[in-house]
Amino acid sequence: MNPQQALQPTVTLPATASRGVLRQLAAGALLGVVMLYGVAFAESPLAHNAAHDVRHATGRPCH
Repeated sequence: MNPQQALQPTVTLPATASRGVLRQLAAGALLGVVMLYGVAFAESPLAHNAAHDVRHATGRPCH
């Protein structure tokens, strides 16, 4: 057996599987952005203050 052949992967994902993973990552990122945007500009003081406190706790400016 050639040493080069031993290093080559034997399993490859079909193109549809990688598209599915990319679609899931994109959907998750979109959901995260929508949630952050919604909480940051929420009229509810509870949701807004929770996000505000997290920004202060992580050392990020918010004013």
